[in-house]
Amino acid sequence: VQLQASGGGLVQAGGSLRLSCTVSGGILSNYTMGWFRQAPGKERDFVGWSGKSGDTYYADSVKDRFTVSRDYVENTMYLQMKSLKPEDTAVYYCAARTRPGYSWYAVGYDYWGQGTQVTVSS
Repeated sequence: VQLQASGGGLVQAGGSLRLSCTVSGGILSNYTMGWFRQAPGKERDFVGWSGKSGDTYYADSVKDRFTVSRDYVENTMYLQMKSLKPEDTAVYYCAARTRPGYSWYAVGYDYWGQGTQVTVSS
């Protein structure tokens, strides 16, 4: 299974951006999918997850601003980000979990994308 993250870039504070995570070698509907981010010098932090049944969960820091969705035809997961803040600046990673259940921790995921840089200017 391979994950390809894309869509990062430079955006002004208050702006929006949509990240994509395309799954190859596997079927999106078989996985719980997660988004994480890592700022320079910091640990990789949980952003949100999308369950197989379409349920979602978000970190408090992004709740009501970020939305995870799936396109099963494209085998792609999305992270729609709005009202971006400078503190959202990080490399964003998508991940797939093959085991049952959900996880808020990086160790709970089995496959990772390469990351895409998001930079929010003030």
